[in-house]
Amino acid sequence: MNAQSTRAAAPADQYVLTLSCPDKQGIVHAVSSYLFMTGCNIEDSQQFGDHDTGLFFMRVHFSAEPPPLPKAREVPPVTVDKLRASFAAIGDSFHMDWQLNRADEKMRIVLMVSKFGHCLNDLLFRARIGALPVEIAAVVSNHTDFAELVESYHIPFHHIPVTKDNKAEAEARILDLVREENVELVVLARYMQVLSDDLCKALSGRIINIHHSFLPSFKGAKPYHQAHARGVKLIGATAHYVTADLDEGPIIEQEVERVGHDVTPDQLVAIGRDVECQALARAVKWHAERRILLNGHRTVVFA
Repeated sequence: MNAQSTRAAAPADQYVLTLSCPDKQGIVHAVSSYLFMTGCNIEDSQQFGDHDTGLFFMRVHFSAEPPPLPKAREVPPVTVDKLRASFAAIGDSFHMDWQLNRADEKMRIVLMVSKFGHCLNDLLFRARIGALPVEIAAVVSNHTDFAELVESYHIPFHHIPVTKDNKAEAEARILDLVREENVELVVLARYMQVLSDDLCKALSGRIINIHHSFLPSFKGAKPYHQAHARGVKLIGATAHYVTADLDEGPIIEQEVERVGHDVTPDQLVAIGRDVECQALARAVKWHAERRILLNGHRTVVFA
């Protein structure tokens, strides 16, 4: 095979553009025209106009073919930095909040856990088999229960104890870790600590929590026992972004399971573990694939 045919057979580079802005005519045309003029091809496009907020949301998955070998000296290669630089004018003209990223780059994340390990174990396994497009940079816990499990995946485990006296110091260590490891997302995989307002603001839109109920519902201790006492017929879990308002951040995904009158509290707990894992895994996957856009207290999910 000669050099030209080798270059022609190279797969196209894949990118994802996400944006939100005030809704007006010409947004889709401007984006598609830009991609056409830069030699890119739209693979998939989703958009949503919210009449209540007057905002427009869009996610475009596109590819950029490398130039044929004879033109290699004439046509500079497309890179994510060049695409960002050239798209900036369009973003400014429509007052867009936008991001442009390579689709094949795994998002670096940190998992945080306390003493319930089912979500941690599920995410570790999904990441290992390639079911999640993420790279787990580290696992943080205020206990040591899952150190051996995490280390079996050859992932750094950081034990950061939290007390009422050292909470600020502990959160500072977490923020340092996020910055040092170039982490884009923090996942609270049943991390049973209330985060400070300062930490929530510092990582706004970058922390996902799994709540062990179908919000808004039974809050506090033993939610499944509360649900059993009330004779519920549906139990669920809610994956949401973390804000300073406890358990009231923008909801990403919810999962439910129908149960009968003969289900015991222990059986509800077991069912609940599975439901939590499913909801959290989907939320992490969608965030890593850049399918979620914040819309005030709500989310737009291009799933």
